[in-house]
Amino acid sequence: MATPLVKIRPVSGFKPLDLRQLWRYRDLLATLGSRDITLRYRQTVLGAFWVVAQPLMAAGIFSFVFGKVARLPSDGIPYFLFSYAGLLSWSAFSNTLGKVSLSLVGNSHLISKVYFPRLILPLSTLYSTLVDFAVAFAMMLVLLAVNHVPISPRLLLLPVWMSLILMLAMGVGLYVSALMVSYRDVQHILPVMVQLLLYASPVAYSISVVPEHLRAFYHLNPLSGLLEAFRWSLLGSGVISPWALAYSSFVSIAMLGLGAFAFKRMERLFSDVI
Repeated sequence: MATPLVKIRPVSGFKPLDLRQLWRYRDLLATLGSRDITLRYRQTVLGAFWVVAQPLMAAGIFSFVFGKVARLPSDGIPYFLFSYAGLLSWSAFSNTLGKVSLSLVGNSHLISKVYFPRLILPLSTLYSTLVDFAVAFAMMLVLLAVNHVPISPRLLLLPVWMSLILMLAMGVGLYVSALMVSYRDVQHILPVMVQLLLYASPVAYSISVVPEHLRAFYHLNPLSGLLEAFRWSLLGSGVISPWALAYSSFVSIAMLGLGAFAFKRMERLFSDVI
């Protein structure tokens, strides 16, 4: 008897997200996620310390530039702790966006030779992001104890803000990763845009320093409300606007849906173009 031949062809138009197919490939998802974590710390002397070294050094620089030189207020919180809390949430966003956007181009050898749901690649990057966040968050708890900042019930809302931040990063990253397959210029534009977004978001400063007549325009950046809410849950400081949080939540959820739609729309071209 002849060996059965299965042909896999790309479908035209939009194909809805098949969660059952992702579940069938869960072992591959876990393997790729653990691979990223292993490669990140392979042949390093200090290992996971590099996860906290970057935000610690950045917090020190922000404390000097914005706290000592510019003398911006930190809502009564030590500026180093204030900056580190902002960098903790910002790093989760920027790292997720960077890893997801490069997930297809960085694994082109797999896409062109092996069939599997392409969405597995960007999803697998969340493993290393969550591990990095857990290590950096442990350092945050140490800094809270050293600075005698009590932990309040507000901390229970932290997973909500973290989930929305990751949804926003994943949504943008899915679209950018699919776009980068055909247009490699995107990988050079993205770091510049992320750097500009850093200073347009309340990472090293509080929203309280933004003039009130400009805050409505400032809150058009969906990260502004989420990052401020994240720091409020940790430190109890910040300007919390209910409408800004509602807007940021809506944009994060919508961006995830739009990113998944664009990814599935362009997925049929990945193997041929990459």
